[in-house]
Amino acid sequence: MTDPRPDEHYETLLYATDGPLATITLNRPDQLNTIVPPMPEELERAVGRAVRDTGVKVIVLRGAGRSFCAGYDFGGGFQQWGDALQTDGAWDPGKDFQFATAPEIAPTQQFMSVWRAPKPVIAQVHGWCVGGGSDFALCADLVIASDDAVIGTPYSRMWGSYLSGMWLYRLGLSRAKYHALTGRPLTGREAADVELINEAVPFAELEARVAALAAELAAIPSSQLAAMKLMTNQVYENMGLASTQTLGPILDGLMRNTPDARRFIDIAERDGVRAVVTERDGPFGDYSQAPRADQPDPSHVIIP
Repeated sequence: MTDPRPDEHYETLLYATDGPLATITLNRPDQLNTIVPPMPEELERAVGRAVRDTGVKVIVLRGAGRSFCAGYDFGGGFQQWGDALQTDGAWDPGKDFQFATAPEIAPTQQFMSVWRAPKPVIAQVHGWCVGGGSDFALCADLVIASDDAVIGTPYSRMWGSYLSGMWLYRLGLSRAKYHALTGRPLTGREAADVELINEAVPFAELEARVAALAAELAAIPSSQLAAMKLMTNQVYENMGLASTQTLGPILDGLMRNTPDARRFIDIAERDGVRAVVTERDGPFGDYSQAPRADQPDPSHVIIP
């Protein structure tokens, strides 16, 4: 095996190899692996590292702790992205659309490195997989979730828009419209039943199932895997995936800066994320406002 960057350091994730398998673990467990810089850039670098490693045939994505990824961290009103989105402390729409669409810096395009990689990528999903975290997970080739995972886009109700568009491409029209307009989440089991993802299994079986699938793929020649992935991806590229991923992040920027959205983020900054999430999701009784039995089991933890 030839690891091209054996001493590379990451702030927000872990990278490990075991034979033909590379595992990339989002590693902000105390924050439910919410997305902050430099996570998208580090993810792209880690995927590139696995692609360049001639001994790696399959990549697995997962999250440390209680969740895969709870979306973008908006507690500071996106201040962590700083000058990429603002001029003199105010939102700059010109900067925002460039940041949202330029492949070299756009978080969505950096997460899409898993789509572009010639090696198959399996997303191992547990706990919360919501907002931008779900957009990211669905960029993987295969998605295996625990039965009690919660997958959804609460930003459908406030402060965002589809980013990768994978919700739309993986679902039929009726389902896509329903979730786009309501923001209603799915459990891992429900997501598998409607074919948003590939499979759902009990949490106790999740790691073993992903390992077995990775081993199955690793037994196939890398060139064959790359050819079949490229062919399948190209069908969706021909459906306008690039155009979708241009429009989605631009709309996301606009939806983060409407009067309603500014009020939303002002409450988050003043009273905390919990307060504004309670206001947004309380009337629907889902996500963190759902009965405990309808939330991910907090004892289901991935320890890297």
